[in-house]
Amino acid sequence: MVDESFRCGFVAVVGRPNVGKSTLINAIMGKKVSIVTAKPQTTRHRILAVHTSEDFQIIFVDTPGLHRNAGKAMNRLMNRTAASALADADLVLFVIEALRWTEEDDDVLTRIKSSDAPCIALLNKTDTIHPKDRLLKSMDAMSQRHAFVEIIPISARKRDNLALLLSHIPERLPESPPLFPAEMETDRSPEFHAAEVVREKLTVQMRQELPYGLTVQIEDYSEENRGITIHAVIWVERNSQKGIVVGKGGSMLKKIGQEARLELSRRLDKPVHLELWVKVKDNWADSEKDLLSLGYEIP
Repeated sequence: MVDESFRCGFVAVVGRPNVGKSTLINAIMGKKVSIVTAKPQTTRHRILAVHTSEDFQIIFVDTPGLHRNAGKAMNRLMNRTAASALADADLVLFVIEALRWTEEDDDVLTRIKSSDAPCIALLNKTDTIHPKDRLLKSMDAMSQRHAFVEIIPISARKRDNLALLLSHIPERLPESPPLFPAEMETDRSPEFHAAEVVREKLTVQMRQELPYGLTVQIEDYSEENRGITIHAVIWVERNSQKGIVVGKGGSMLKKIGQEARLELSRRLDKPVHLELWVKVKDNWADSEKDLLSLGYEIP
């Protein structure tokens, strides 16, 4: 029986692209729930990360970065996914880069102001700032922008001040029994995470623009005593992109497959046999029908 004082709720982690939202959630969870790269718009899906203790359950909602360049259907879908998570949140964590404020940050704040949920502002990447008293001016500027319930400087990468952040979250959540089993850490399947690991390796290896025309779909995921067999398709938008992903003599595809297989083997603690194919689906990123068929959710 759950104690009546138990608290549980959804905490939307929002911000512009590449500000450290997924890194923050992974640091809190102590494991890789969302893929992370140095390139913007790496996160494309809404991903739940469930943090449970004796007294509370925090359901973090990792969201795509809200961005202005929403020309394609996939970009519009990512913005809608983030906005939907914000609308359903009991608490919002607004992640910005300490000492840097952009027009996209302003856009996110406008959406936050239209929400009824309380909001904690997180000034991330403080490990790069010296001397630290420079943060005081940034914190004061944030306090002028909105009535945040807390303004906390953090470093997601170094895990600085994350314990302080966690201490402020439960009191802002409603009294409620847990919504998920205590042992559950994410709502996403092993197949989803396998596809994301492959996409992460692609994003890191490919030149600047190409990752935004790539997606990965798992065609087969078979688990047996001797290991796991995964067959995945890398979808690109044009034939010219296919040659880049495959590489000379298949070298690039082999490198990506090897890196993804090694990470999946470590994460799953089992031998992994990974086979990759590259296929072309013309302009898939600008078709809601194709996005649905490739596993994207339309809010």
